[in-house]
Amino acid sequence: MKKIIILFLFLPWISHSQEYVDLFRIGYGQTFNNNFEDVDGSTHVKSFEAGVTFPIVLNENHALITGADFSLNNLQLFPNAEFTSLYSTNIKLGLASTWSEKWSTTLVLLPKVASDYKHISGDDFYLGGFAMLKLSKNENLKYRFGIYASQEAYGLFMTPILGWYYLSPNKRFEMDMSLPIAADISYKLGVTTIGMDYFGIGRSYNVHYENSPTLYADLSSLEFAGYLQFNALDESVLLRAKVGYSSNNYEMYAGGDEIELGISAFTFGDDRIQLNPSLNGGIFLKAEVIYRFHIEKKSE
Repeated sequence: MKKIIILFLFLPWISHSQEYVDLFRIGYGQTFNNNFEDVDGSTHVKSFEAGVTFPIVLNENHALITGADFSLNNLQLFPNAEFTSLYSTNIKLGLASTWSEKWSTTLVLLPKVASDYKHISGDDFYLGGFAMLKLSKNENLKYRFGIYASQEAYGLFMTPILGWYYLSPNKRFEMDMSLPIAADISYKLGVTTIGMDYFGIGRSYNVHYENSPTLYADLSSLEFAGYLQFNALDESVLLRAKVGYSSNNYEMYAGGDEIELGISAFTFGDDRIQLNPSLNGGIFLKAEVIYRFHIEKKSE
């Protein structure tokens, strides 16, 4: 069975890519009336995310990337079942390097623990990471080329990353693209910013039920949203309100029921048996707070 499996990953683009780095981000959201397909029943999904990135400058050409991300999703995985909380915690450890005025690289390891956290074991630990090559075309346009790979409960997943970052000469219009993972287009109107963004989320979580074999949830979701942002404290604190549509789907499978390989939107050797009805998407609301460090301003 083929389906879109796209991951969400907060990528700290440092060094010849953007004029800032988001050191801290926190967000809370909720979807409404997610119906199960072909059966009576619906649920809603509450989500919470928090992430911190702390770059350590080693010298003028290299910076160590450290940090962590945490996420929580709460929903009913089966019709009329109790609500289940799914957690994911990952550590970020990598190196951002500048090789010339045009070329730079970012290498990051992303080990994580993902499950309902009821009985944490080595089976809940997964290793991932990404590699990125960045080309500075000019002071307003940068290109990105990379790859992400991760172990998941269903097997190995990989995806290429293609994107660009553009900031208009008047610093009002901004495009931050890392496809197929994320996209953000915005226009600044003084202390406020209007924009729209997209995130492709793909994660897996081990789920433990009492006196039952371990199952896992295979999450795939595409989120499209418009947002209004207030830029506070000299644009260092961003307060963002979002509304959009999320195609949440949490497919449940027996532990050990795996695919051969997942590459971006394609799966190979996927003969798994889904144990729950598919979940339709729904409208969501979300609030985010971001602490942004402006590299050029601090340097001046």
